[in-house]
Amino acid sequence: MPVQRLVPTQEAADLLDLTRQIARDELAPKVVAAEADEQFPREVFRTLGRAGLLGLPYGEEFGGGGQPYEVYLQVLEEIAAVWASVGVGVSVHGLSCFGLATKGTDEQKQRLLPDMLGGELLGAYCLSEPHAGSDPAAMRTTAVRDGDSYVLTGEKAWTTHGGQADFYKVMARTSDHRSRGISCFLVPADAPGLVADPPERKMGLTGSTTALMRFEGVRVDADRRLGEEGEGLPIALAGLDAGRLGIAAVAVGLAQGALEDALAYAKERETFGVPIVEHQGLAFLLADMAAGTETARAMTLHAARLKDAGLPYSQQASIAKLVATDNAMKVTTDAVQVLGGYGYTRDFPVERYMREAKVMQIFEGTNQIQRLVISRALAKGGAVTTAVAPAEFALA
Repeated sequence: MPVQRLVPTQEAADLLDLTRQIARDELAPKVVAAEADEQFPREVFRTLGRAGLLGLPYGEEFGGGGQPYEVYLQVLEEIAAVWASVGVGVSVHGLSCFGLATKGTDEQKQRLLPDMLGGELLGAYCLSEPHAGSDPAAMRTTAVRDGDSYVLTGEKAWTTHGGQADFYKVMARTSDHRSRGISCFLVPADAPGLVADPPERKMGLTGSTTALMRFEGVRVDADRRLGEEGEGLPIALAGLDAGRLGIAAVAVGLAQGALEDALAYAKERETFGVPIVEHQGLAFLLADMAAGTETARAMTLHAARLKDAGLPYSQQASIAKLVATDNAMKVTTDAVQVLGGYGYTRDFPVERYMREAKVMQIFEGTNQIQRLVISRALAKGGAVTTAVAPAEFALA
């Protein structure tokens, strides 16, 4: 059941075709074994980078794809429909490049971005701490200036690609001011004193390594700071808006994959002499799964198009993340129900989809935090904004 997509150019349509081909030929044959063995698929990210799929929303002058966010998110969705762990990894890598792309100097960009966007260097994002998840301003990790360098000390929790990444985008405190005392650094993985704890033992996304990172007097050259001192929290929060759209797209892809597997099973499995898809009770369940997934996709792309138009989109990003991840949880749970007893076994992937969906309601800001962001935006009010869309679109 291919997804009908509206994209702005033929180049974007070709990118989606390329993504589907790579997902089919390179990702699908590896996903079951890697998730079962909890193996991180580092080479897959090199493949995606060399195909130009890791840096799509960034400028072509530094090796990016120069694509609008609405195209990038649909590529991300196609990846996640086959392998959610890789979809999450692509989103996190993109988030780890955000600070450099938006606040880095020309020299920093020229020196670092091409390998980052090309997949030769894989990134990780260090914001949360064991005591400070939804409240990043409460972080305790410090960066103390010492001549031409900074010395970082502290811990960062729930780091996707922790122990596997080649560089870490790190938020650390450079003064005691709660919101303006945080700065942003790019820390190379081989920096002395940077240590990864053993990976977390997770319910799902077992092909994606998550670890606590320890900064034990890690010395970083001052030219690894992004932006000015004290600009770290705005950089982090701006990146999170984009990151929430990435996770929303991953959740849509996961729901789409679950729907397709459930539908295929319902067409083959027979009871009372007919395929179970012809039983109204089950058919309506599948219809609700399709409606929820299309709705989540539409909201995610609406927020992306606002971002592409240079309009405020923070509230819409939170709505997209909330709607898409709650829908993914429901759709994957219903997919297990469609398969019945088989859905509860590891002989079919839907039980894995269900386990993977749960964390999407938690990371990149819990869905309770999204409701807080949305409700605060409603309390502040604001005008409805209208933008002119591009004149030409293509179906892919």
